[in-house]
Amino acid sequence: MTNSSASTPVAQAHGRFIRGSVSKVRRVLDQIRGRSYRDALIMLEFMPYRSTGPITKVLRSAVANAEHNLGLDPASLVISQATADMGPSMKRYRPRAQGRAFAIKKQTCHINIAVTAQSDS
Repeated sequence: MTNSSASTPVAQAHGRFIRGSVSKVRRVLDQIRGRSYRDALIMLEFMPYRSTGPITKVLRSAVANAEHNLGLDPASLVISQATADMGPSMKRYRPRAQGRAFAIKKQTCHINIAVTAQSDS
């Protein structure tokens, strides 16, 4: 798939139905968006958030797609797009006092990451 603005090749990867809230995933994606692949991996390794695990998997998948399908060098890749959208919520119930049921929503999210070759400007 190519980007329409500058016709540079773009490789994407999607992680769907990832357990975790979309707001907690977005705070990590905001930190790595626009960074190089190497810098992003280092940042994700040392961040203290649980959502860095699934994000790392999706990022590695996007880079593998770029390397295998487009023949791009992983050292020259930059994260051009990183988004998280809300997925369906699993509804569960916890019993509470006097026979009441307390609703619990277990949230999921969809992670989309696109990488492109770094422009030499």
